[in-house]
Amino acid sequence: MGPEFVHETTVQVRYGETDQMGVVYHANYLVYMEEGRTRFMESLGLPYHELERRGFGLVVRKATLRFRAPARYADQLTVRTRIDKVGGASILFAYEIHRGADGAAVADGTTELACIDLRKPGRPVCMLPDDLRGAEPPAQAGRS
Repeated sequence: MGPEFVHETTVQVRYGETDQMGVVYHANYLVYMEEGRTRFMESLGLPYHELERRGFGLVVRKATLRFRAPARYADQLTVRTRIDKVGGASILFAYEIHRGADGAAVADGTTELACIDLRKPGRPVCMLPDDLRGAEPPAQAGRS
């Protein structure tokens, strides 16, 4: 899968996701990134619940986040998600979050996920399943 495949997901900022100043509280950007990652995985035919049913877990072991402009209540945000790197036991996702009204970049970041074996508690890392390491994106960039 090439880094050129980008999946887009739209989210709307809810009132409870803002702080006293009316700006999206910083931790919520990680939730938006998770939504983008979840929808991306579904577009590949690899929803999380299916991986977990097969005994694989993907846990975040590293996250980065950079803020560029504020997002506010009721803003429509587009989360652009792509896979930057696939290793033997980890996968790196990259995200760009843009405000829909004017296209302004509001944040970008990454999450690195490690694969764990849910059937063997205490074993921290296992190899990514073959279908995830070799997953091919759909013919056209997904959008949800």
